[in-house]
Amino acid sequence: MSGTTQLKEPETFATDQVVEFGVGIRRDAGRALADLGAERAIVLSTPNQSDMAMELAADLGGRAAGVFTKATMHTPVDVTEEAFAHARSVGADSVVSVGGGSTIGLGKALALRSDIAQVVIPTTYAGSEATPILGQTAGGVKTTLTDAKVLPEVILYDPELVVSLPRGMTVTSSLNAMAHAAEALYARERSAKSTGLAVEGLRAFVSGLPAVMADLSDLAAREATLRGAWACGTVLGQVGMALHHKLCHTLGGTFDLPHAQTHAIILPHAIHYNAAAVPKLLAPVSELLGGKAPGLALWDFAKGLDAPVALRDLGMPEEGIARAIEIALQKPYWNPREITAEGLQALLQDAWAGNAPGTTEIR
Repeated sequence: MSGTTQLKEPETFATDQVVEFGVGIRRDAGRALADLGAERAIVLSTPNQSDMAMELAADLGGRAAGVFTKATMHTPVDVTEEAFAHARSVGADSVVSVGGGSTIGLGKALALRSDIAQVVIPTTYAGSEATPILGQTAGGVKTTLTDAKVLPEVILYDPELVVSLPRGMTVTSSLNAMAHAAEALYARERSAKSTGLAVEGLRAFVSGLPAVMADLSDLAAREATLRGAWACGTVLGQVGMALHHKLCHTLGGTFDLPHAQTHAIILPHAIHYNAAAVPKLLAPVSELLGGKAPGLALWDFAKGLDAPVALRDLGMPEEGIARAIEIALQKPYWNPREITAEGLQALLQDAWAGNAPGTTEIR
């Protein structure tokens, strides 16, 4: 198809994924399935994107075995079990996931159970499609795992599908992706090449997002930010997660907070907390955003784009801070700075109230 380009990955990050960009590339999903030897795909989406799923199924023709439109944020296990039963009933040998992290997560959960082939068509910047990471929620607790089985075989990035992404979700989804790259800068498994990819992902959003916000229909700017999403997601799949992701998983799974908005709010505070321990590793954030301390620079960047800044505005009760701290400390992710109850109290208090990072002193 005219306008389609094959992305060349750095050797260090070479995977078996096929990653393609292009206006209208979603219509090549049938070709992608054929290349995988898949003949009966179930199309996945959220309820809000059911029309898109039905249109895609129509494009697939005889390769569409069914449609499942109940994908839900944080990938509840009960929804996955329902989707798995449906996929088995129609004899699906593959999934086509069209949507953001909720839909992509459901496709990954099905692949974990059956090793079903995945073609992913992202409609946000979350970057989950480029990682072998799956987060699932059961009993109000979200847990994550890393398994090569859940890494999608094909990603088709179509700028036309993010053009309709509302202004607010464009911002929060972008900040969600940037969080992957920011944490990769100080990850225990980092390398010179992973750091380079993380910086490129951040740069793509810092330079491209203002252009998108100036004209939401700018397909070139949308494709540039989609390339940033790929870079940020890919680097997350190569290194470990730390405090930021642990807090977002805790808050999302426990209080059912919206995924991208939660990432957008927590990011400046988690980076501020860790910058005290690894200022040199986070220096690229300051350099890209104008020289301030990295947490404050991210906070100013987010506020300048009218991103949400307060967890209370997402519906989190203030008394929930204590519960979040308790869960976050139970199985903490590795982090470059020691994670303490006092430190989390100050961090979450500021994030809950919408204060600038570091406003509340750690006692």
